[in-house]
Amino acid sequence: MVALGGALGAMARYWMYNAHPDWQQKAALVTFMVNAIGSCLIGAAFVVLIEKGGLSPQWRNLVTVGFLGAFTTYSTYSLDALRMLEQGQFAYAALYLFGTLLVCLLAVWLGMSLTRLIV
Repeated sequence: MVALGGALGAMARYWMYNAHPDWQQKAALVTFMVNAIGSCLIGAAFVVLIEKGGLSPQWRNLVTVGFLGAFTTYSTYSLDALRMLEQGQFAYAALYLFGTLLVCLLAVWLGMSLTRLIV
């Protein structure tokens, strides 16, 4: 189930990077969007899968470890930030680093909060 979810998550991430021709030149922005979307989804998944116990452990692993684990990645986030720092783009790197952290934290909260209202 993890492998299936991982394959689907990796394909979804690939699609995001290739959904629009201009996005390939703005890899950091796509990584930012993927991490924010994934953070919101994992907040919602936590409520549905863990708090409400809606699915079996196999399905939880497919969604969280597999799909969302492959869809979002902080390794790419770190590489993007390091490349900005190496290029002397210190303000942009700081905005990217702290902006991603703040937005993803808020996205997890939003996903959990909205799902709790619905479920």
